[in-house]
Amino acid sequence: MMSAGMFLDGTIQTAGRRRIGAAVVTVLLSLSLAACGSSSGTRTIFPDDDRRETGSDAYDVASEGSVFGPSGLDIFGNNNTPEAATGGTGIGVNAFLWRATLDTVSFMPLSSADPFGGVIITDWYSPPESPAERFKVNVFILGRDLRADGVRARVFRQVNGDGDWKDAQVGDTTGIDLENAILTRARELRIAALN
Repeated sequence: MMSAGMFLDGTIQTAGRRRIGAAVVTVLLSLSLAACGSSSGTRTIFPDDDRRETGSDAYDVASEGSVFGPSGLDIFGNNNTPEAATGGTGIGVNAFLWRATLDTVSFMPLSSADPFGGVIITDWYSPPESPAERFKVNVFILGRDLRADGVRARVFRQVNGDGDWKDAQVGDTTGIDLENAILTRARELRIAALN
């Protein structure tokens, strides 16, 4: 049988080990952070090249562009770079298809939109003329090129029966019709951008 004294000694020893461990971690973190700082007597010297400002040691950060490349991140495709003319921007999908998809499904509430992955998911929408049914759309933009196979649309439909929403059949061509509407709008946007 364990006595109360043995239990307290074990607890005190465990607490002491935790304090020592915490102190060691704190000292190591302090030393590593101190190593990151610069001492007041040293100067940073950058490599000699064309990007350095003349007459000083300051590095010209503006010459490097940004993390997203020389033209930066422009999700709306409004810059004047050659990439913008073809619909390529800092996002991972074709900008014209992205904007066309948003325009085409703008009457439905959006659940999520990921411009880097090219996924647009709407929330359920009930048309005013038929409140007993509702629709949901998932659109996937598959690449950076404006091509007919660059967009896929999935349409889901539910009908309200006895207070419960139940899945219902969607027309065979509904998804294809939505894809064609998106492609038509994307072509209109591209023609407008090139003029």
